[in-house]
Amino acid sequence: MFNIPGKQAVSITDTAAKQIARLMEKGGTKGLRIGVKKGGCAGMEYTMDYVEEINPHDEVVEQSGARVMIAPMAQMFLFGTEIDYQTSLLESGFKFNNPNVSEACGCGESIKFNEDLTVGS
Repeated sequence: MFNIPGKQAVSITDTAAKQIARLMEKGGTKGLRIGVKKGGCAGMEYTMDYVEEINPHDEVVEQSGARVMIAPMAQMFLFGTEIDYQTSLLESGFKFNNPNVSEACGCGESIKFNEDLTVGS
């Protein structure tokens, strides 16, 4: 929907691709659908769900056995995002390096997008 020919909507690091592929295989799912919803202290939150069916309106990105679907309403917010998977002493999880984010809360779970993306949404 918001794609540029020859450029994927999001990029996936090798670490994230391995984790997504591992979880897809373990759960027998078609992939990981990412999106955004209203909520959190900064106004928006990422959503992530493993899904059994691919929505025909999803933007699909495949890499190294991993499949990520971007929900239609989230495509403009996630375009250009790098999805990473990080592990530390205290936590492990997916991280979104999103150039469209103007603010994030202290906990890192809630985000605010640049004004020009949120007008009319």
